[in-house]
Amino acid sequence: MPGGTRWTQSVLAGAAMIVLSAAVTAQAQQIRPRVVRLASVPKAVLFIGNSYFYYNNSLHDHLLHLLRAADPAGSYAATSATISDASLSQHNVDALLSAQRRHGPAAKGGDSGKPFDAVIMADCSWCAVDPKRKPPFAAVVAHNSAIVRRHGAVPILFMTWAYADRPEMTAKLEAAYTAAGNASDALVIPAGLAFARARQRRPELALQMPDRSHPSLAGTYLAACVVMASVYRRSPVGNPYHADLDDRTAAFLQDVAWSTVQDYYRQ
Repeated sequence: MPGGTRWTQSVLAGAAMIVLSAAVTAQAQQIRPRVVRLASVPKAVLFIGNSYFYYNNSLHDHLLHLLRAADPAGSYAATSATISDASLSQHNVDALLSAQRRHGPAAKGGDSGKPFDAVIMADCSWCAVDPKRKPPFAAVVAHNSAIVRRHGAVPILFMTWAYADRPEMTAKLEAAYTAAGNASDALVIPAGLAFARARQRRPELALQMPDRSHPSLAGTYLAACVVMASVYRRSPVGNPYHADLDDRTAAFLQDVAWSTVQDYYRQ
């Protein structure tokens, strides 16, 4: 794949075996997510994914607005590396982090330290649940989590959401991402569960575009609130940044994000 990592059979088989074993357990027993406590609040975050991240002027931009509204005196940075319609395997994570170490803000300031505290990774919308894609998904998560740690950052997984016309994907995505996160000791952001909860409570609210896949502005805002609640352990409820959504909708999405994160980590 262009820009992707070349996999040896041994790496693929070994990583897939570990995570697939966990996935079977998750599906059979609804395995509890391992809540990874970050040593400190990440100040600089890299999002690696696809169009689910870059729609609506990028998820990371809305996250920064939420964080800065909640903590005006804080210092936060975030950026995205995205490829349209890409699976996680199409990203060369080692090259991305190496380039940032050489040319990123830290390097320009004379600091040779790590440019990012955390890396949030998402696979394509169906890669984690498609029968043919499950083994590569498991292997990529394990492999890339190890790469992220070698660069001194914390690996985090972003659980994607179900297609609007395929709600049954939610449980499968939850099982796949939870198992992969547990196997790699990576925090999981339950964005997909938040989408399902919001859809259940307010089915008339469009969280996705007419293609039933990509996020609407409300969907991106909800995802950003879930990231804030999961990674920064800060409630988005009452946050004054509403992303041009009406007050009622923003308040609803803030509440859904916070309650979803609380429930997911209490399983």
